[in-house]
Amino acid sequence: MADYMKMIAQAQQMQERLQEIQDQLAHQTVVATSGGGMVTVTATGQGQVMAIKVDRAVINTDDVEMLEDLLLVAVADAQKKAAELAQEEMKKLTGGLPFKLPF
Repeated sequence: MADYMKMIAQAQQMQERLQEIQDQLAHQTVVATSGGGMVTVTATGQGQVMAIKVDRAVINTDDVEMLEDLLLVAVADAQKKAAELAQEEMKKLTGGLPFKLPF
């Protein structure tokens, strides 16, 4: 019975630490660019896009597809960086065990 109680206590501690990590990720940011810095995307460590900046030089009404592509690349890169940051934080909790995040 003592082992069971110890296991429950450890699970609760791990759950609390997971919540702390998620809170930290919400306050950390990652930045990604595309087009040589013409488009910049800032996202939280959870992957939520917070800001997008577009250099006026890239705005061309005759080539909207290029701007769309630059935006897509920068957003995808920001989300990838956020996922990598989250994985690094999770490694601290799991001791390097393979672990997939729920987001």
